[in-house]
Amino acid sequence: MSSLLDYTVQGDVGTISDESKLPHVKLMAPLDLYQLWERQNWVSHEIGLDQDRRDWEALPGDLRDEMLWGLSAFFVGEERVTSQFSGLVLAAEDKHEEAFLITQQVDEARHAQHFNRLYEEVFEFDGSFEDRLERARRDLTPDYFTLFDGHLVDDHRALLADPTSVEAKVDFVTTYHMVIEGTLALTGQYFQSDNMERRGILPGHLNAFNLISQDEHRHVAYGTWFLQQKARDPELARRIQAKLVETLPAAAGVLVPPGAQLGEEYTYLGYTAQAMNEFAFTALSRRLKVIGVGLPAVAA
Repeated sequence: MSSLLDYTVQGDVGTISDESKLPHVKLMAPLDLYQLWERQNWVSHEIGLDQDRRDWEALPGDLRDEMLWGLSAFFVGEERVTSQFSGLVLAAEDKHEEAFLITQQVDEARHAQHFNRLYEEVFEFDGSFEDRLERARRDLTPDYFTLFDGHLVDDHRALLADPTSVEAKVDFVTTYHMVIEGTLALTGQYFQSDNMERRGILPGHLNAFNLISQDEHRHVAYGTWFLQQKARDPELARRIQAKLVETLPAAAGVLVPPGAQLGEEYTYLGYTAQAMNEFAFTALSRRLKVIGVGLPAVAA
């Protein structure tokens, strides 16, 4: 198997409509997550990158090119999820949820600031933040833009148009928290961090990346909590599945590096397609089980 879709085709099709069969896993609520944010807060511009610059200059060019694809996916992704978020704050159902969601948007902006520093101070990409962002976009593939410039933007616009729509909020949280953060971001963070640890390189970025991963786990915890509440309505549970069916084909393509095709065997930084897709599948399926929604079959 070399695609995330290969796993979803074999998934547990259907929703759990009998409330007595729903999982009763107690999750952290927004106030808990806000308090956790206060305890875990960090400052991106205090992380030193001098050794990272020396490490980067010493790496062979082909390895730098390979790493840049994954790093660019994060740089562009952090900008996308920062700018496509305000609608969710407007859709908060109480002040605790609103407070947590505001911290998440701050987190995403902080992540984007870190990657801008990395591209400026370590990779020495000249120009403005916007110039570096545009340069990073050149490393990415059509499936990436289908998800981040298409699905994410469309779902955010729908939520902005009517923040009171629970259907629009479910769509957005499914795309953002389950697919982009809970499936793709956590997978990329795991394998990129492991690569840096194995090679003993980029200690400043590795430190920041671990802190970013800590933030993302907090964000995904919110999305899991929210969808667990809403999935007790069978119609909304089916809506979560429908959004997964819509977005997972592009998400599967995001995991494929340039030069490879979806469904092919490939390696990235020494990791196989199977290893990366299994990690992504496990990350998604575990959360869906807690939410109470079966993993839908998705056509390749």
